[in-house]
Amino acid sequence: MKPTDSAGADPVQAAARVRALHELLSRYDHHYYVLDEPLVPDVEYDRRMRELQALEAAFPELRTSDSPSQRVGGAALDGFEEVRHRVPMLSLANAFSDEEVREFDQRVRKGLEQTRVRYSAEPKLDGVAIALTYEQGELVQAATRGDGQRGENVTANVKTIAAIPLRLRGAGWPPLLEVRGEIYMPLAGFEAWNAAAEEKGDKPLVNPRNGAAGSLRQLDSKITARRPLAFYAYSVASTEGLPDGQGAILEQLKQWGIPVNPEVRSVQGVQGLQDYFERLQGKRDTLPYDIDGVVFKVDALGDQALLGSVSRAPRWALAQKFPAQEEMTQLRAIDVQVGRTGAITPVARLEPVFVGGVTVTNATLHNEDEIRRKDVRIGDWVVVRRAGDVIPEVARVLKERRPPHAQPFLMPTACPVCGSAVERNADEAVARCTGGLVCAAQLAQRIQHFASRQAMDIEGLGEKLVAQLVERQLISSVADLYTLSAESLLTLERMGEKSARNLLAAIDDSKTPEFARLLFALGIREVGVVTAKQLANHFRSMEALQSADCEALEAVDDVGPVVAQHVQAFFREPHNQHVLEALAAAGLRYQAPECLDGPQPLAGQIWVLTGALSVPRSQARQALEALGAKVTGSVSGKTTVLVAGEAAGSKLTKAEKLGVEVWDEDALRALLREHGKSW
Repeated sequence: MKPTDSAGADPVQAAARVRALHELLSRYDHHYYVLDEPLVPDVEYDRRMRELQALEAAFPELRTSDSPSQRVGGAALDGFEEVRHRVPMLSLANAFSDEEVREFDQRVRKGLEQTRVRYSAEPKLDGVAIALTYEQGELVQAATRGDGQRGENVTANVKTIAAIPLRLRGAGWPPLLEVRGEIYMPLAGFEAWNAAAEEKGDKPLVNPRNGAAGSLRQLDSKITARRPLAFYAYSVASTEGLPDGQGAILEQLKQWGIPVNPEVRSVQGVQGLQDYFERLQGKRDTLPYDIDGVVFKVDALGDQALLGSVSRAPRWALAQKFPAQEEMTQLRAIDVQVGRTGAITPVARLEPVFVGGVTVTNATLHNEDEIRRKDVRIGDWVVVRRAGDVIPEVARVLKERRPPHAQPFLMPTACPVCGSAVERNADEAVARCTGGLVCAAQLAQRIQHFASRQAMDIEGLGEKLVAQLVERQLISSVADLYTLSAESLLTLERMGEKSARNLLAAIDDSKTPEFARLLFALGIREVGVVTAKQLANHFRSMEALQSADCEALEAVDDVGPVVAQHVQAFFREPHNQHVLEALAAAGLRYQAPECLDGPQPLAGQIWVLTGALSVPRSQARQALEALGAKVTGSVSGKTTVLVAGEAAGSKLTKAEKLGVEVWDEDALRALLREHGKSW
């Protein structure tokens, strides 16, 4: 029988193939979830799964409860039956400081009469505790922790989780084995699920832990099967027939195909406990799942038995918790901040709250859409989340505690820094200040762009120098560059007379830029080098460009409705008009583009330059444009010619694949000479 052909198979062949597929898919699962070493691409796994499902459909008697195909979920339940745990699922005592950990170690050493104790240390996952019962190696029951004595039977749901083996691998497992661990939702799965939910207009999950808990309590296991859940084991209910030691037991579970967290470590003494805690806390925000602390357990089983338990917690284990990453507080006001690119970001002003190890008074609200989605209002009680060095954010609103005076937020129509208009495109979430040339919040970045090589090309005006000029308030717009004096420059750090003279000379040299360079230097949104050149060639003067409406702007190549709106908004802003007037008053006189009324043999053609040429690409571009060519930065099916210099890379590969004509530099030089051009 062919591996993918179930039609016409006899029962004996089908049974043999089903057994082989059980083993194959179980091996794939083991390598993927336990060893973190996928053996095949997902498409091959899916192919073999479909083959198994086809065989089971053709021969229903071959479908067993431990078949990998049974993870899709069965009929919905009316409710969950109660399960009494054979061995109570105890909780752990918590520690919130290093001192409490030292006291724990001291109690353990005293109880065992030892000077130094070996511990097993592991992350404390923020998920849902589960007890998995295997009889003769087959998963027969999964139960939640409940109150520690009784839980709920969620076997049908747990069987849908691919990380949990339906049958143990290998041999040597006891006839009855109860594995305990944590079902959790990986962060990537949580984010992907919420992104899809929001796109469909469904309610998103609050956080990964709630997502895992809610998934396990679905009466319809088909719903659970669609949720991105995973599992790590951390203990067993009975140690009979198992190795002597917490770490050794986890290693044995791993051999039987049960996932164990790769961060589990064996440590010595209280210093080992503290080092492990600091290490996990340091990498907490890089882990692919949420953890809220670490768990320490005396490793030797005999020592665990000797120490025993007190009340509802064992004396031989301790959970040390990280500082809370979420806390509750009241939102007193919403202000807006202006970023270096003009982005307007709403910021929540909070009643001070200690979260994530620091006192938080401000939290980001991201943008106006996010405020609307979460329905955040001034006066609300909110949950604030802080993870590591990430800026604190308002995670959600506690609407049941909303006071009657809570007020909706309105995005300002004018920039709070410079008073310029605030604009927002319909297809963007971020609102922006339009006063880029004068807004103090954007000033340093705008000046760096203005002075950059493809713009005004002011040599010597680097990032650190610009920062000093802005900080000392020597400039408040790009026009102020042309009023700087040697005396003012000499007040700056590391600025000597020669450097000051050179900088002033470079600024003076920039007073006669090409019109296209000036347009690019102004930093109009969406107007790059190519678009600036197209606008300059089309309108040929600043006055004509300033008076153009959107329809006239859209008549220019590379200018669509969005770019046209940005250009028009920029020139309509009074602050920007004042800066342009100040530039003219300072003596700046741009050069209008050369008249292109001569021969245009390359008109309508699209050329691309790549690799290293013997001259700067800008010179080659100008020469081609003088002949009417349009020079772009990417290769497509519309490209006429690609000029490939030395070390040409992916653009050359793409051009060859698309059948685009490829020239070398010599061929380009010959073309230019033919038309009386050169560089």
